[in-house]
Amino acid sequence: MPRHHLLIFVGLLALGLIGPFVLYPVFLMKVMCFALFACAFNLLLGYGGLLSFGHAAYFGSASYVSAYAAKAWGLTPELAILLGTATAAVLGLVFGALAIRRQGIYFAMVTLAFAQMVYFFSVQAPFTGGEDGIQSVPRGHLFGLIDLGPDRSLYFLVLAITFFGLLLIYRIIHSPFGQVLKAIRDNEPRSVSLGYRTNQYKLAVFVLSATLAGLAGATKALVFQLASLTDVYWTMSGEVVLMTLLGGMGTVFGPIVGAAVVVGMQNYLATLGAWVTIIQGVIFVVSVLLFREGIIGVLGRWLKKPL
Repeated sequence: MPRHHLLIFVGLLALGLIGPFVLYPVFLMKVMCFALFACAFNLLLGYGGLLSFGHAAYFGSASYVSAYAAKAWGLTPELAILLGTATAAVLGLVFGALAIRRQGIYFAMVTLAFAQMVYFFSVQAPFTGGEDGIQSVPRGHLFGLIDLGPDRSLYFLVLAITFFGLLLIYRIIHSPFGQVLKAIRDNEPRSVSLGYRTNQYKLAVFVLSATLAGLAGATKALVFQLASLTDVYWTMSGEVVLMTLLGGMGTVFGPIVGAAVVVGMQNYLATLGAWVTIIQGVIFVVSVLLFREGIIGVLGRWLKKPL
C-alpha cells in the first residue's frame, strides 16, 4: 500500500472514531452505509467497466431480508446482516450470470429489468409489508452480549463493517484479479486473446459488488430500523451512480466523497423539499462539465498521485 493511501485510511479511521462525538451518529452511519454501497458499485463500474442500473436490487433485498430476520425470526444482528448479505450474493450470481451475456447499454437495461422485478416482488410479497415496509426492526444484542439500541453502540459496529468492506475492496482492486479486471475494462478482445476467460471474471466482480452492496443494505436496515420500497426503487440505483461519478469513478476514495456529498445534501437541504433533486442535478451537470474525473479524480491529477 502506498504511503499516502495508508495515511488516508488512518485519517478516515480517526475521523470515524471521533465522528459520533461531534456530529449526529445516525447521519454518520447513513454516510458510511452509502459510502460502502458506492464503493461496491465502483468496483463493478470503475474497475470492471460494467454499468449496472439495478444495484438497488441487491441493496434493497438485503435490507428486507435482514430486517425480516431480525424482527420475525429474532436473529441476532450479526446473523441478520450475514443472511441479508448472502441473499444479495445469490441474487448477484443469478442475475449476473444472465446479464453478462450482453454488453454496453443492453447489459445496463437487463440489470434495470431485474431490479424492477425485485421491486415489484417487494410490493406484492406479504412479508415485506408493501408500501409500509418492515418497521420497528429491533437492533438486538451483538453476539447476544452488546446492546446495539444506543446509537453510539451501533455506530462502532457500522464503522467496523464499513472499514472492513473498504479494505476488502482495496485488496481486490490491487490484487492480480483486479489487474485482470482493469485489462478487461480497457480492452476485452485483447484480454481474450491472452487466454483470460473474461466472462468468468465479469461474473466474479458482479457477485462481489452485489455482495458488498447487500452488506451495506443489510446494515442500513438496522441503522434506521426500517426496510422500505425506497431501498429497491430505481432511484436508489441512480443515486449510487451519481455518488460514484461525482466522487470519481475508478478511484479508491472517490465514492466515499461522493456519498458524503450526496447524503449531506439530502440531510441538510431537506427543508427545500423537491428542490433537493434539482440542486443535485445542477451539481451533477457542473461536475460532469468541469470535473469529468470526479472530485477525487481531479484532486489526484493535481497532486500527481492516484487516489
